[in-house]
Amino acid sequence: MIKKISLGLLIMALSTSCVSKKIYNDLENKFTDLKKENRSLADENSELTSAKNQLELDQDALKNDFAKLKLERDKWLADYGALSNKMDLLNESYKALEKNSNEALQINMSKNRDLLAQLDAKGKALAIEQERLNKSSQRLQEMESLIAAKEATMKKLKETLSKALNSFEGKGLTVEQKNGKVYVSMENKLLFNSGSYSVGAEGKKAVVELGKVLGDNPDISVLIEGHTDDDGFSSSGPIANNWDLSTKRATAIVAILSENRAINKQNLTAAGRGEFSPLTSNATAEGKAKNRRIEIILTPRLDEIAEMLNEIN
Repeated sequence: MIKKISLGLLIMALSTSCVSKKIYNDLENKFTDLKKENRSLADENSELTSAKNQLELDQDALKNDFAKLKLERDKWLADYGALSNKMDLLNESYKALEKNSNEALQINMSKNRDLLAQLDAKGKALAIEQERLNKSSQRLQEMESLIAAKEATMKKLKETLSKALNSFEGKGLTVEQKNGKVYVSMENKLLFNSGSYSVGAEGKKAVVELGKVLGDNPDISVLIEGHTDDDGFSSSGPIANNWDLSTKRATAIVAILSENRAINKQNLTAAGRGEFSPLTSNATAEGKAKNRRIEIILTPRLDEIAEMLNEIN
């Protein structure tokens, strides 16, 4: 702007005064230079104006970008604050959960220790029980073997008695094996006269033969039972009642067996059953005859089996 004013003043001065040609040319050259410089400054000013406008546009864009960035920053700050709060809540929840978990863990560990102790105790008890069961199983096998041996012994005894008393079978004598025992039944017609407890000759032979077999089997328990029919006795006679008669008859058999020294007297037992254990009805003469009898019950000694049972229990 100052250069434009100077240029105008110079033109006015030249138009109002006379100057030399040299000065004029110099001034004209300066004027030309100033015009060039003016154009250059104008171009530069135009460029600067364009640059200014561009800078203003860029500034506006930067302001918009800054505003957006600020909004984003504010959003991020808000999100960060929310996340931070959530993080704090999560930390508190984690601490509470960790505390509860530790307490629960300690409780569970204590329970587990108790359970392990109980399991250990039960395991030891089970081992002891298993050992006892093993021993019991072994004893049971031994007992089964012993019972089987007893059964075999009684079977052999029954066969021996049947052979020894074979001549008396059909005369009211029978031999049978049941329930692990051997039963020798002798009807009174083989042994006694009616109302008597004195053993006849034929009956004594049978009892003696029986005694020989028993002498060879000293471990057999012998129970002699006397049985009658239901006919009664008068009180004035030597026999009080059927109990008395059945007992006297059983005792008479014991007396004959006792004559055999090979028989262990401790194994002999006499018992009177009277009419209270009949084989059949007393309504007929045939029934009464079957009920009047001596039953000799042979039982293997069961002491070992009883001891085994006590050990198992």
